[in-house]
Amino acid sequence: MAETTPVVDTWQEQETHGHKIPGYRYTSREFLAREWEGMWTKVWLLLGREAELPNPGDWQMEPVGPEEILMVRQKDGSVKAFYNVCQHRGNPLVSEPKGSIKSRFVCKYHSWAFLPDGTLNFAPDREDFPEGNPCGKVNLIELRCETFAGFIWINMDPNCGSLRSYLGPIWDEWARRDIHTWRRTMANSMELPCNWKIVLDNFNESYHVPTVHMAATPDTDRTKIRGNINTYFRETKFDLSNEGHNRMIMEGGYGVGSTDKDGNILDPLASQLRYWDLNPEDFRGAPEKTRAALQEAKRRLGPARGFSHYAKVPDQQLTDAFHYTLFPNFAVSLWSDGFHFLRARPHPTDPERCLFDNWWYASPASIEAGSKANERGMGSYQGPDEAPLRMLEFGKDSIGPAIEDDVSVFVTQQRGFRSRGFVGVYLSKQETRIWRYHELIDEYIDGRRS
Repeated sequence: MAETTPVVDTWQEQETHGHKIPGYRYTSREFLAREWEGMWTKVWLLLGREAELPNPGDWQMEPVGPEEILMVRQKDGSVKAFYNVCQHRGNPLVSEPKGSIKSRFVCKYHSWAFLPDGTLNFAPDREDFPEGNPCGKVNLIELRCETFAGFIWINMDPNCGSLRSYLGPIWDEWARRDIHTWRRTMANSMELPCNWKIVLDNFNESYHVPTVHMAATPDTDRTKIRGNINTYFRETKFDLSNEGHNRMIMEGGYGVGSTDKDGNILDPLASQLRYWDLNPEDFRGAPEKTRAALQEAKRRLGPARGFSHYAKVPDQQLTDAFHYTLFPNFAVSLWSDGFHFLRARPHPTDPERCLFDNWWYASPASIEAGSKANERGMGSYQGPDEAPLRMLEFGKDSIGPAIEDDVSVFVTQQRGFRSRGFVGVYLSKQETRIWRYHELIDEYIDGRRS
């Protein structure tokens, strides 16, 4: 019996209530504190990557707000997560982003030593403690931790539900991609002078794309703007999940950005067509026809060329941009062979600063074939491991093509939110996901969602 091609599921309709999203949500220290206690400590957060921890004793540490989370590979292959703090006098156990231990984490303050599973197994002068030997009584504080799609997810709420129930429809959609086998080929991070929500608001809509990325003006016919993806709202699919995550599907693989004035197909689309045995000359003046042609060619030729995950995904996922925003702080454009990782983490104390990650993951087959096989190839790292993290400086370094356009707007928008002249948003329907995001934050803060 022939296998049927998977189809894109339809998510249920969701209601929004027209949140005004006042400027203080981006500038107030009081709101930052309420947000941290009411929301950040109650949700699943994507923090680490399993590939960074190949062997028992390997660890990774990532900050989120005022916390530092230590993730450790165990002898049985599982991963445990702990707060990165010694239970003696509060000194952090590690200061680097990753490393490996032979047997124990040893605190540099008084030499208390903890095993990879968080158990305290040595404390100097243990007979001198009035409450008794701390070994056997005091251990690292463990967090809920699960792995999915090759990533490590943690939740600070010990009574939280499962990660699968939290992700809802995203779990099955991502599982088909074999993302756990993909490798990071670019990792640019930067501290930005803006609130983390500005970043997520931006990636919750495509309304800004023609203006910010294509220099469109009031005279521009937006129905004709396609670029490498079609951002026209009438031809874009906007979805909101029951769990609070969002999806935006934009047709890709063709567009005005890939042709010259005579209609000739240009790179990167031309190289991609050739890789899939399609002649760019056949699509002169008709770039919109490349989308269906690429879907057919990838479906037919992909498995034999190592793109085994193609057999598990719908035709649209062979060319189109499936852009997700996972509540609360993770946005990702998922292409046929590329995973654009966009994450914002709050500053520990300053609501007008955040840590922003602009990373790229690629499928093994696309790395081997090079950028000619991938419509959005980013990053040049070809090593067998994950690309090393590059901490960049705002105002001095570029965080990456296209995204630097977004970053420039993040910073000016933060300035605008300080003004008493900003009285709240006036959103289009295609920006509904922004409303939903802020309503969800309030539901957590008010205790209406757990």
